[in-house]
Amino acid sequence: MLGPKIAIVDKKIYIAGHRGMVGSAIVRRLHAAGYTNLVTRTHQELDLLDQRAVFDFLQTEKHDYIFVAAAKVGGIQANNTYRADFIYQNLTIQNNIIWGALKAGIKNLCFLGSSCIYPRDCPQPINEEYLLTGPLEQTNEPYAIAKIAGIKLCESMNRQYGTRFVSIMPTNLYGPNDNYDLANSHVLPALICKAHTAKLRGDAEYVVWGTGSPRREFLFVDDLADACVFLMEHEIGDALYNVGCGHDVTIHELAKIVKDVVGFNGKIVFDSSKPDGTPRKLLDVSRMAELGWQARTPLREGIAKAYSSFFESLKD
Repeated sequence: MLGPKIAIVDKKIYIAGHRGMVGSAIVRRLHAAGYTNLVTRTHQELDLLDQRAVFDFLQTEKHDYIFVAAAKVGGIQANNTYRADFIYQNLTIQNNIIWGALKAGIKNLCFLGSSCIYPRDCPQPINEEYLLTGPLEQTNEPYAIAKIAGIKLCESMNRQYGTRFVSIMPTNLYGPNDNYDLANSHVLPALICKAHTAKLRGDAEYVVWGTGSPRREFLFVDDLADACVFLMEHEIGDALYNVGCGHDVTIHELAKIVKDVVGFNGKIVFDSSKPDGTPRKLLDVSRMAELGWQARTPLREGIAKAYSSFFESLKD
């Protein structure tokens, strides 16, 4: 149930991971809304894997709100290759911040997770209640387990200590400051990078991993940032929220949109020797809709914005 909007524009807000895609979008959204008392730290200034440093920082700064957008992230290949790194680093980062926030007396926190927390063969669309009802997708299981632990830590703190730690599970994200390294990127930035490179080289085709049949939902990152700020500005009862656009496309359809936006004139070739991952992943976003929030950026428009940002980054 949505409570009244809280006047927090003058509150001190820490954005962990402010240089990443999600963190930078949250910073943009807060600035656009008139928030000025924002606190950020680079990795060189604060190592989030260092518990003592994080605890001391939170105790000294005494933030009113925290957005936990810092995480070790990557696509199928990275998740499956660096499994130990993904589970250890994500558990450590989120534990340090969330437990440190409690110890510092900080009552309001937004924890960012991922839709990969849900079972691989989940009923569609995926409701928040489906958490822990079946086996996870094996390629990103370590990352998913870390995020599930973060959700349960926030939930347990709310029950035991009366905090307001909200967990947000976004669908597949894309937009400015995305990772376009093909060894570690997610599907959409990888497609943008591949199509752009093929266009520049004059290739006859560009190769897409898998069969093209899996269905995925994609959310422009600025829409996620809007949802995060929306939830933090209201008194809410539930602690876990799916955030997505409510509809999906096949990877084949996605590759075609990217091809058109980039302006690549060759053909798309699917490499079926590569893994598809989860067959379908569409979030049930009715909980957010009932609160009065919905995504606003159409997929083609968002991909055009993402490609423009990617193109500009190449000039740096």
